[in-house]
Amino acid sequence: MTTTVPRPQHYQLRSTSRLRRRLIIVGGLLMLWPLLRLIGFQVPKKPRVVEVAGKFQNNQFISNEDFMVFTDAHDIWAVSRTCTHLGCRLNFKEKEGYLECPCHQSRFTLRGEVLHGPATEPLARYEVETAEGSDTYLITIT
Repeated sequence: MTTTVPRPQHYQLRSTSRLRRRLIIVGGLLMLWPLLRLIGFQVPKKPRVVEVAGKFQNNQFISNEDFMVFTDAHDIWAVSRTCTHLGCRLNFKEKEGYLECPCHQSRFTLRGEVLHGPATEPLARYEVETAEGSDTYLITIT
């Protein structure tokens, strides 16, 4: 004859409360999921279009507070005047043919590549459009 030992009542209460806790945790996580997906989300910046009118100085560049526009026989391009090291405004060394940061002497080519550190990242490049038949240029800053 086998006898079954009844389980104590507190065991059944404990298993029911565990199940209830798990359901509450899972339900809470499911409710928080839409909010957790938004962590780190950033609204994309709208590009800013700047109109620059004028002729190239010495047939080579146009200087602006935020960027410089350069030209050669084949292309027109614009690079940021903000150093990628600490954010200082770059100076154009026309005789030497490079951009230099006055803070820590980082040097960049006219196309924005790093020549000399401490900066390690190249300068931001911007799209330049030419209006036909005029000396007006549209620079799209992203």
